[in-house]
Formats: sequence, C-alpha cells, structure tokens
Amino acid sequence: MGKDNKKRVFSGIKPSGELHLGNYLGAIKNWVSSQNEFDNIFCIVDLHAITVKQETEDLKRRIKEQAAILVASGIDPDKSTLFVQSHIPAHSEMAWLLNCFIPMGWMEKMTQFKEKSGESRERVSVGLFDYPALMAADILLYDTDIVPVGEDQKQHVELARDVAKRFNSIYGDTFKIPEVKINKETARVMGLQNPAKKMSKSEGGDANIIYFLDKPDDIRSKIMKAQTDSYNEVRFDTERPGIYNLLVVYEAFSGLKRGDIETGFEGKGYADFKKDLADIVVEKMKPMQDKYEEITKDPEYIEKVLKEGVEKARPLAERKIEAVRQKIGLE
Repeated sequence: MGKDNKKRVFSGIKPSGELHLGNYLGAIKNWVSSQNEFDNIFCIVDLHAITVKQETEDLKRRIKEQAAILVASGIDPDKSTLFVQSHIPAHSEMAWLLNCFIPMGWMEKMTQFKEKSGESRERVSVGLFDYPALMAADILLYDTDIVPVGEDQKQHVELARDVAKRFNSIYGDTFKIPEVKINKETARVMGLQNPAKKMSKSEGGDANIIYFLDKPDDIRSKIMKAQTDSYNEVRFDTERPGIYNLLVVYEAFSGLKRGDIETGFEGKGYADFKKDLADIVVEKMKPMQDKYEEITKDPEYIEKVLKEGVEKARPLAERKIEAVRQKIGLE
C-alpha cells in the first residue's frame, strides 16, 4: 500500500511524440480522476522513448512539455508523484538485474516487439527488444499494486508479474505482484483520417490527430474534415468506424449516455454533429490549454515539480534496489 493506505498505481507516458486527444481521453483523464482514490506515481518514461531514434532537442522539449500538459490537465503534484524516469538511476539498474532472471523465451514471445520491428528485426535496437524488462523495473521498483494499461501493454505487465514471482521463488518475498487493470470504460480514440487505427501521426499525418495544444480553429477544421461515411445517420455502430470514433469522443467529453446522444441528433446529419462535437472539444480543452500557457510562463515551475517528484520517488526505488542487491549477494 502507498500513502494513507491507498493502493499504489504506476503509470508511464512516453515522450516520443506530441500529446494528443487519444492520450488525454485514453489515459490522462482517468489519471486525473483517480488521484483521490489511489497513491499515483506518474512517470515520463524517457528511457523507453530512446529505444527508437529521437532528435536530442525535440526529446528535451517534449519531456518538459509533457510534464506541463499533465499538470495543466489536472495532475496535482501535491496528490500524485510526477517525475522523469532517467532522473532515478535505479530504473536502469533494476532493468539489468531483472534481465538476469528473464529467460530469452519469455522475451521472444512479446508480440509488440514483433509488430514494431516488422521486417527490420536484425536492425532495431536491443533496447526495443528489452523494453518489457525496463517496464517491469518501472513497476516493481515501487511496490505497485495496480498497473492500468491498454490491451496492447497487458503482456508486458504479465511479464513483470512472472519475473517477480520467479525472483520471489528463488530469494523469498521481495516483490509485490502487481495487478493489471484493463479499463474497459476508457475511450479508445482512433484516427480522424484513418479510424481503423489508433490516433497517430504515422497513420495519416497531422490531419489524423487533434493535438493537446491545437488552436480552436485547427480543432474545428480537423473535426469537420474527419472521415465518416455516406449514411449521414448519427448512431453508435462499430461497423461504421468513422462516425463511431467521433461519437466516442463526444461521449467522453459530454458525459451523456449513448442513447441520449443518438436521440439528441435524431434527424440531423453529420455536418450538424461535427459542428457540435468541435464546439464541445474546444470548450473542454480551453481551460487546460489556458492552464498550460500559465504554467509555461514560469519555466522554473515545471523543473521544481519534477525535482520534487524525484525526491518523493527516489527513496522508494533505492530501498527496493538495496533489498534486491542484498538478496542476490551484491552487497
């Protein structure tokens, strides 16, 4: 258990791209709403980001930008711990120690590596292959109770559970076995131009994404140009991915039930619906964007938040590393 006997939750976010609506509705919105219920640790996982090539200055900028966006979205540094992964060396050390207890066969079963490496398996980094070991280190360092992830990350959390059990069976009770939580209620936001795949730049360029920091006019333009179909009927239907995706966004921001949304747009076409959707997205994003502007006027503020986050997280990580080193015989 974490502070005040609350269950501890660990969540990571990778600074390998600009944060967008999918990140917010799929994860960040839930992180914000859970802060009173759980002892939350939020980590900007920059070591995971460098498993693929990053431009130095872009990576530096995105790390600070992500931290500011998380705070602007409602992450309260007084309630939650927010820090940058590489600022606590125990993450790297624990990943190596766990590597020595993870059989190659377990790693070779990781489907996400196969998907990401594709035809380039001989050329991708060892880091990309070893990504799950570092993720296991992130989780196990903090006696995490719950790890909320998307379906695509479930296998990685299961590996963390497996290596924790293996280590415990050899050396005695050392690691807490984390519980994986797949939040079925989380909005899964797909691309505006390619609604068959999750929102990302690689699947349709900037028009496919609503970025967190997009201007209102850009948000409206992207939504009005979003792919739908020829039915012109506003109804939740998974067989019509374009309009279904837009309705999922409307549902997440409005808080209305699906039946009520469909009734409200009965007899109206896609143009009316898209206009209302654009209005609600702009309205809901504005306070967070305003808060971001306010935060970033003082560059030292985010530095302070991240420094304080490290000061809260480091003792937990170092205690666990010391316990593991002692069990193995390294000290």
